[in-house]
Amino acid sequence: MTTLAPSHPLLRIGPHTVQPPVVLAPMAGITNAPFRTLCREFSGGKGLFVSEMITTRALVERNEKTMQLIHFDASETPRSIQLYGVDPETVGKAVSMIVDENLADHIDLNFGCPVPKVTRKGGGSALPYKRPLLRAILHEAVSRAGDLPVTIKMRKGIDDDHLTYLDAGRIAVEEGVTAVALHGRTTAQHYGGTADWDAIARLKEHVPEIPVLGNGDIWCADDALRMMRETGCDGVVVGRGCLGRPWLFGDLVSAFEGTATRQAPTLRTVAGVMLRHATLLGEWIGDESRGVIDFRKHVAWYLKGFAVGSEMRKKLAITSSLEELGAQLQELDLDQPWPDGADGPRGRTSGNNRVALPDGWLKDPYDCAGVGADAELDTSGG
Repeated sequence: MTTLAPSHPLLRIGPHTVQPPVVLAPMAGITNAPFRTLCREFSGGKGLFVSEMITTRALVERNEKTMQLIHFDASETPRSIQLYGVDPETVGKAVSMIVDENLADHIDLNFGCPVPKVTRKGGGSALPYKRPLLRAILHEAVSRAGDLPVTIKMRKGIDDDHLTYLDAGRIAVEEGVTAVALHGRTTAQHYGGTADWDAIARLKEHVPEIPVLGNGDIWCADDALRMMRETGCDGVVVGRGCLGRPWLFGDLVSAFEGTATRQAPTLRTVAGVMLRHATLLGEWIGDESRGVIDFRKHVAWYLKGFAVGSEMRKKLAITSSLEELGAQLQELDLDQPWPDGADGPRGRTSGNNRVALPDGWLKDPYDCAGVGADAELDTSGG
C-alpha cells in the first residue's frame, strides 16, 4: 500500500542538499560508475550515490584498480567516495590526497563492513569497539578534509553483547562528523534476520546535533517512508534493495515527493535495463566481454520473481558478449508483467555467523596496541 511522504527538513551533508533524502549505499563490486549511472538516470539525478569501498592504503599508493574505482562521470555531483582504513595516519593521507587533487566532494568512512577479511584486520564494523582508535581516525579525517563533509556508516556493534553505535555516534559528533548512517544489524548478523529500526530511533535521540540516516530492509519506496516515520531519521541509505532494481530510485523520488507513482516494469523493460547495464560496464572497463562477465552476478537479481526456467538462467549467467546476452534475453517471455512479491530480500541473507576478529580484540575496548598500518588492506572494492 502506498503511504504518504513524511514531513521532514531538507537533508544537508555539509554544503550539499540531498533531496530526496536518499543515499545509495556503497556495495563492493556493485556501486561502480555504471551502476551509479543507472540509478541516477532513474532518479533524475536526485539523491546521493556513493562509490564502492576505497581502501586508504591502496589510494595513497595509487593502486591501478583503485584509481579506476574513484573515477566519476562528469554528471555526478556531488562526487561521493567511501574510504576504509584502520590506521589514522594512512586515513589522514588519503583524505589529504582527495582534497589536494580534488577527487571528491564528500567523504564517507566505512565502519559497517562485516566481511571476515575486513573485520579480522580490526576494520569495518569491528573498529568502533576500539573507541580511542575510532576517535583518532575521525579526528585525522575531519581535520584534513577542509571544507569537504565527512560522514560515517556503521552497524549496531559486533554482537548483542558488544554494542557500540551510541558511543560511536557521540564520538562522531565530538570530532566534527557531518552525519552518521546506521545499519540496524550487528556484525554477527551479517545480512540475516530483521534490521533493528528501533536502534536507528535511539541513535537519532542520542545525537540530535547531526543528521542520522537509517539503513536496513528497505526493499521498496514505501519501506523508506515507513522507516522515516517510525524512527524519526533524517534520511535513508538503500543497499540490497536496489540490486537488480535501479529504478527503485525513481520510486523513491516519487514517494518523497508525495506521489503514488511506482514502477512495475514488464520483463521486456527489465531486459532492456539489463542490456544497458552490461553495455555500461563494458564501456567503463574498456572491454565488452569483461563487462558482460562482470554483469553476470546481476542476472539473478534482475530476474527475481519472473518465470524464467533454470536452464535459461544458467545460460544468461555464462554469457560473454552483448550480442549473446541480447539474443538470449529475446528468447524469454518478455510480455510477463511485474510479478507479485518481487520486492523482497535479494543479495546475501546469511546471519548468526562467527565474527572474525584480531586476537584479543574484545578484551579491552580502550586498548589499541598492535593496530596500525600493517592492518590496512591493499586493494579496494571490499
